[in-house]
Amino acid sequence: MEQRKLGTQGLEVSALGLGCMGMSQAYGPADEDESVATLGRALELGVTFFDTANAYGRGHNEILVGGVLARRRDEAVVATKFGITRSQDGHMAVNGKPDYAKACCDESLRRLGMETIDLY
Repeated sequence: MEQRKLGTQGLEVSALGLGCMGMSQAYGPADEDESVATLGRALELGVTFFDTANAYGRGHNEILVGGVLARRRDEAVVATKFGITRSQDGHMAVNGKPDYAKACCDESLRRLGMETIDLY
């Protein structure tokens, strides 16, 4: 798979990445077995860039993605993001405050089961 450099600090990713949101929300019921198989197949095909977020499935997506990729961490570049907040009734807002960013980063690292996030 062709590779691309991101930025100036040496991060290199596959030209095609896998957006993982649909594995936990938005496109119907989540199918864990199918999601795990999809992540594994993407790695087999040379995909190295995987995108998730703390808001996808209210954290479920990071747990799912992290569970698969943590075992193959040297093959994966993981991007996650924060900022979207949801109340219990589903109301969405944006929070980019530094304290919130740090707390979200710590929570994402825990859910991903990783020591570092490659792109935040």
